Amino acid sequence: MCDGRVFFSLICLIKLVMNKDMIFDADGQAAQTELKDQRKGAVRYMIKTYVIDTNVLIQAPYAIGCFKDNDIVIPLVVLEELDGLKKSDTEKGKNAREAIRQLEHLRSMGDLLQGIKLKNGGSIRIERNFADVELPKDLPDDKPDNRILKVCIGLTKKNENVILVTKDIVLRLKAQIAGIRAEDFTTEQISVEDAGYTGRTEVYIPQELVKDFKKNGISYKEVYECDENGVSRQIDFIENEFVILKPDQTGKKTLLGRVHGKKIVPLHYKKSKPYGISPRNAGQYFMQEALMTGADRAPLVIIKGMAGTAKTFYSLAVGLEKVYNNPAGEYRRHCIFTGDDPLLEAGYNKSTYGERSFE
Repeated sequence: MCDGRVFFSLICLIKLVMNKDMIFDADGQAAQTELKDQRKGAVRYMIKTYVIDTNVLIQAPYAIGCFKDNDIVIPLVVLEELDGLKKSDTEKGKNAREAIRQLEHLRSMGDLLQGIKLKNGGSIRIERNFADVELPKDLPDDKPDNRILKVCIGLTKKNENVILVTKDIVLRLKAQIAGIRAEDFTTEQISVEDAGYTGRTEVYIPQELVKDFKKNGISYKEVYECDENGVSRQIDFIENEFVILKPDQTGKKTLLGRVHGKKIVPLHYKKSKPYGISPRNAGQYFMQEALMTGADRAPLVIIKGMAGTAKTFYSLAVGLEKVYNNPAGEYRRHCIFTGDDPLLEAGYNKSTYGERSFE
């Protein structure tokens, strides 16, 4: 039954991007902002102006929808950096392209230089560099980070309540030197459906059952979790769900398992090294287990995570291991689909697109 299967390195980067209809005005028309006339004086100052760094959009292309009814400013230099990243084959490149697509959709609805009103009550605009703004002497004007700081200082001088949002620690320190408030971007937008299942659960295991778990696994009814009041309760598991087990007396060393039937069993591929690669954390152990599991038990594996967590790397390693290092007839080919148009970017010639011929 396994002959003829194709191993897909299916990197399902589930982009938690807000629905466009939720972001923009319902009538689909650009709402040119005239916020200066509507929000003056003290009221205006209560509205925050978030200046967004490039790394925020690279980390979370959906970030535009995360600032409620406040104003969002994208410095021109951020567009330049996104443009420089868009051709990259990495996850950063994919996120850069997604961020550019969102900005293009906004541009089609109005003038981004003047500002576009969002449905949540805030606005977004692209801000040209404040060339006449002076930085502290130790900060040269030609660096992208410092150009972002110039935008922040210029907006502050216009009596706007500016907050720089960046994941760059050094830039946040520079902002403090320049007298600009800066924050890290920590917002995660997860839909109700996605929040319901994460693929893993953290539970407590009775200390006396640790040895039994290591040998043959234990019934999932033996483990429990505790609420904020310390009250224990049992959990409903899903087949193939991964479990982090903490001994309830020591808690010093955690155990890793997977739901199989009515039991939680130890990871079968914990000691494997696909193509010489070893996992470094619980998430990578789970990823390795899911990818190494045969197609009869796990015909589709979806990996979700932030950039830099080895999703692509591990999928390729396991694919090469299964197809080339230890070919058991389970898979016959390793196909990689990535990018905006999976077939074209995977190597399908556009002229033979209908035939699905692979070059």
